[in-house]
Amino acid sequence: QAQLVESGGGSAQAGGSRRLSCATSREIFTGSDMAWYRQSPGKQRELVAGITSNGAESYADSVKGRFAISRDDAGYRVFLRMNSLKSEDSGVYYCKADYFTGGSRREYWGQGTQVTVTV
Repeated sequence: QAQLVESGGGSAQAGGSRRLSCATSREIFTGSDMAWYRQSPGKQRELVAGITSNGAESYADSVKGRFAISRDDAGYRVFLRMNSLKSEDSGVYYCKADYFTGGSRREYWGQGTQVTVTV
């Protein structure tokens, strides 16, 4: 059973927008810092944006000012709002949870959702 489930991927034109969603369980969500990564063909997986359990946000330089990460504490979801999309934003986007419990840390990954930006 998948612990993290992403949705919202698809195609968008350059300059357009999309919103990705990642759903998980209450246990994982409330104990985790959450993040979005992406992997483009021929490239390593890279961190796009992160948000701690306290709501502190961080972004890769390439997406600052265009992307916004947020948490839905009632629905146990994390979102990635992507604006002003560029062709280089294309890739598979993965949701990740860094789950902290009892002094230990565990990683959970989603299955990924494809985003394709066309010029």
